[in-house]
Amino acid sequence: MVKKNYKPRVLIVFISFVLLFLIVLTRFYILQIHGKNFFKNLAKQQYEFQLKINPNRAKIYDAFNNVLAFNIQTYSAFLLPKQFKEKEKTLNFLKKNYKNIYKKIRKNKRRKFIWLERHLSEKKLNELQNLKLKDILFVSEPSRFYPFKSTSTIVGFTNIDNIGLAGIELQFNKRLQGKPTTFELKKDARKDSFYFDKKIIEKGKKGKKVILTIDSNLQFLAQEELEKTIEKFKAKEGSVLIMNPDNGHILAMANYPTFDPNKKNIKNLKNTKNKIITECYEFGSVIKTFSALAALAEEVVTPDEIIDCQGKYAYFNKFRVENWKAVEKIPFSDVIRYSSNVGIAKVITRLGPKFYTHLKRLGFGEKTRIRFPGERSGFVNPPSNWSGSSLIVMSFGYEITATLLQLGKAFSIIANGGYDIEPTLVKKPIKAKNTFCKKIYKSKTINQLKNILEIIGNRYSQNLNEFRIMGKTGTARSVVNGKYSNKKHIYSFGGIIEKGDYRRVIITFIKEPEKAGWWASQITAPLFNKVAEKLIIHDLTSFKIKKGD
Repeated sequence: MVKKNYKPRVLIVFISFVLLFLIVLTRFYILQIHGKNFFKNLAKQQYEFQLKINPNRAKIYDAFNNVLAFNIQTYSAFLLPKQFKEKEKTLNFLKKNYKNIYKKIRKNKRRKFIWLERHLSEKKLNELQNLKLKDILFVSEPSRFYPFKSTSTIVGFTNIDNIGLAGIELQFNKRLQGKPTTFELKKDARKDSFYFDKKIIEKGKKGKKVILTIDSNLQFLAQEELEKTIEKFKAKEGSVLIMNPDNGHILAMANYPTFDPNKKNIKNLKNTKNKIITECYEFGSVIKTFSALAALAEEVVTPDEIIDCQGKYAYFNKFRVENWKAVEKIPFSDVIRYSSNVGIAKVITRLGPKFYTHLKRLGFGEKTRIRFPGERSGFVNPPSNWSGSSLIVMSFGYEITATLLQLGKAFSIIANGGYDIEPTLVKKPIKAKNTFCKKIYKSKTINQLKNILEIIGNRYSQNLNEFRIMGKTGTARSVVNGKYSNKKHIYSFGGIIEKGDYRRVIITFIKEPEKAGWWASQITAPLFNKVAEKLIIHDLTSFKIKKGD
């Protein structure tokens, strides 16, 4: 019997098992070592997702801790296209109801995340939840809410991601917003819901509140009176500014037209501007206040000096200047009282380029450093650019453009006794009265001018008998297509209220009433009176005015 040799067979089987083992080992290596990142990422795509959530945006307050902007919790709907459970059903729904979302998903098949709809109303949230589509997921996120429409042009608004787009919201966006937190969003394998894991990928920071100098109650009252005047005269727009001249605090800034910051789609973005700060105008005769201040300061005239206003009109180097009514020889104080263009032009020619210096000293042609978005500096024509008529027309408010805030600052310098101030909208550390600014006009000069302005103010002091009222009207032609219009005008009034240590500055402004032929004495001066009356009642009830004064 021949003995068989099994060694080659055993060897072949052994080698086969070794090769099989090496193949399996190599496969395990590829799966567990070399390809671990691939499968790890695949698992993450199926069960994990990172999402940045901004912290609750900090609140904005008025001067008395009334909240002007805060957050409310809303729900937003989103999709994870790479993880659709009911793909066909979901896509059909999107094609019918959210065509743009449907097109985006079809166009980019690698898209992992897409918002369906942000900040859902309660009705819309219920509608989407009742669909019971597993692929429509929901997450809670903060949305901004503004309780006072009257402060909208000051506070501004945010976009859907709670990023400031206008006003204080824009100016202090970083401070209010803080830093977002990055969460890892994980899926429960047994359910279709999502939750935030306790693990935080990147920790955020809370925003810091902003406190304004605005009095929201006073703001509402000013807005109310402004809108009544706009409606009465069917005017294009208007504004009211109220300031404390001793510290520069802005107490109210009312604008019309305005807007509702709680609406998602703001149709007219022009209405979101705070035009008291962002728009410049040639104010006309209200500028005579500062012409008189400069002339008195330089002692080129006295309040009782007789000025010949030459009737209805006069010529200055062949340039015709008209009075709004015939005025003859009158004291300089009455030149301002009767708003004589001829009279103020005669006095201002004695100053020459020094008039420009005084306008710049008062803050015209320079930003106020309030740093509000969109602030404009205005323009004062410098002597190097003067034509033969420049100094003349500047004396009664032309070739000078300014914001209402600059006008308010200039009147505040008169009101507080000649101290320079910075208009302030955001509360800062308290400083002693008038210690933070220098005196730029002598008390004698200021008192002379106040006495002149009081004669005018007495005409508009109805129901304000216990207070000293000072002011000046301004009526100017609007510029239409590069030319001065005979039919469209702007009207202003700069006024000061004083009683003891209590002082307030009110600037009123109305642009282009429907009908022509009005004067500021008929529009903005009565508006001043109404606002002043409500201001005093408000401040008396809140004990800002001492009844014994």
